[in-house]
Formats: sequence, structure tokens, C-alpha cells
Amino acid sequence: MTGEYNKKKRAFTFSKEMIALKESHVRERIYSDLGSRHRVKRREIEIKTLKEIKPEEATDLELRRILGVESDV
Repeated sequence: MTGEYNKKKRAFTFSKEMIALKESHVRERIYSDLGSRHRVKRREIEIKTLKEIKPEEATDLELRRILGVESDV
């Protein structure tokens, strides 16, 4: 997922990978996470792309371990 949010008249971009059952769950987690970490209101967050990727395409190491693509060795 990629998108951007505005804070103090500046635009910040973000990219995030996560596991969820529904698209609505992903959106809710993004709004919650950015709101708590960066004090951004939901109306200031714009989600531009949201797509499903294969486990092999994930770049987050912790996520790859959860999906079984990477080993803990």
C-alpha cells in the first residue's frame, strides 16, 4: 500500500506491507497507525494504491518470516 498524508503544510509519502483478511482491515490499521505515530487526522491521509502481493514479493523481513518465506537461521 502506498499513499501520502499532510502535516504542517507538508506532504509525506508512505509505503506499508501488512497481513489482513479484508481491504477494510488494512485501511483501518493504516489510519490507526499513522494517527497514533504521527498525530495525523484520518481526513489528512490519502491511500493511493492498495494491492495484494505474493509472499515472495514482500520486502519486510519480519513479514517474510511470518509467511514462511525466510528462515530464522
